[in-house]
Amino acid sequence: MDFEIILKFLKDLAKHNDRTWFEKNKSRYNAAKEGFEFFVAALLEEMIKFDDSLLGLNPKKLTFRIYRDVRFSKDKSPYKKNMSAAFSSAGKGLAVPGYYFHIEPGNKSMVGAGMFMPVPENVAKIREEIDYNGDKLQKIFKDKKFNTNFASFWDEDKLKTAPKGYAKDHPHVEWLKLKSFIVTHTFKDSEVTDKKFLKKVTAVMKSVKPLNDFLKEAIS
Repeated sequence: MDFEIILKFLKDLAKHNDRTWFEKNKSRYNAAKEGFEFFVAALLEEMIKFDDSLLGLNPKKLTFRIYRDVRFSKDKSPYKKNMSAAFSSAGKGLAVPGYYFHIEPGNKSMVGAGMFMPVPENVAKIREEIDYNGDKLQKIFKDKKFNTNFASFWDEDKLKTAPKGYAKDHPHVEWLKLKSFIVTHTFKDSEVTDKKFLKKVTAVMKSVKPLNDFLKEAIS
C-alpha cells in the first residue's frame, strides 16, 4: 500500500479545493480512494481478531465520502482534506462506542475511539458509570499500552462545572463534565508511509478496546 500517493493527492487537493481541479484529477482521486479502501479492508481484518463485535462488517461501507456537506457551513470548499473510516458494531455509525481512522497530510493522520456526542440518555449512563466505577476507568488510562498511545479524553466541549447531581469536588469531576468521550492518537506522515503502518495502527486500535468496552458496559 503506497500511502505517498494518497498523501500527495490530499495535499494537492487542499491547495486546489474546487470542482474543476478535482475533475481534471479524477483518476488520481480514484487511485487514492482505491488504495485507502484496500487498507481499510486489511485493517478491519486485523481488528476483528481482537474485537469480534466487528464481525460481518462490509469494509466498503465503513469509509466516508470525500464530498463535504456545505449547506450549513461558511466554508464552501466542496471536498474534505482527508480520507476517513469508522468501525463499530453499528457499521460506521458512532452511536455506539467505536473506532475512527483518518488520513491527512501535515502529520494530521489519526486514530480515535470512544463516543462522540452521545445522546443525553447515554451521557447520563456514562457519567453514572464513571461515578460508580471511576477507578476502573482510571486503571484503563494508566495501563502501559493504553497510556503509550492515548493521554486523556478530548475535552474541547465540556460543561463549565459539575453536572447536576454530582459534587464539584468529585474525584473524577473533569470526566463527569464531558459531553463526548473520545481519545485520539496522531501519526506523522513518515509513520503513515512506513511499511509497518498497518501493524502500528492495529496495535493502537487494540490498546483502546478496553475504553470502548467500558463505555459499552455503561450504556448497556
